[in-house]
Amino acid sequence: MTEFETRRLPATRDVVAPDGSDVRVLLGLGGGGMAHFELAPGLTSCAMAHRTVEEIWFFVGGHGEMWRKSDTREEVVSVEANVCITIPLGMQFQFRSWGPEPLTAIAVTMPPWPGATEAYPVTGTWSPTARHGEGS
Repeated sequence: MTEFETRRLPATRDVVAPDGSDVRVLLGLGGGGMAHFELAPGLTSCAMAHRTVEEIWFFVGGHGEMWRKSDTREEVVSVEANVCITIPLGMQFQFRSWGPEPLTAIAVTMPPWPGATEAYPVTGTWSPTARHGEGS
């Protein structure tokens, strides 16, 4: 049996994600992990796709847009607090933040994030302005 855990949101980032957003790692179990993502105002992430994970994002602050593209569909949606989106396996995605506050989201990654080689770059809809990290 896995022990239960409790954790507060870290005051500073743990890592910079491959897309360029700041990541504060929360908690995880065998089936998935949870993290807080933040993209500073005026920045556009690097466009990415995942090799083995799917994600559900719930936005908690800021304003921006999320681009997603699959083999059959492509769209850009406005995102802000209380908007929830999915990023299925292999989905291409990119996001950007505007306004005076960072764009922030809580995301669940299923299965848990495996490491630095999980995400790979794709050609997005906007020119990225955020610097990508290793996302380990």
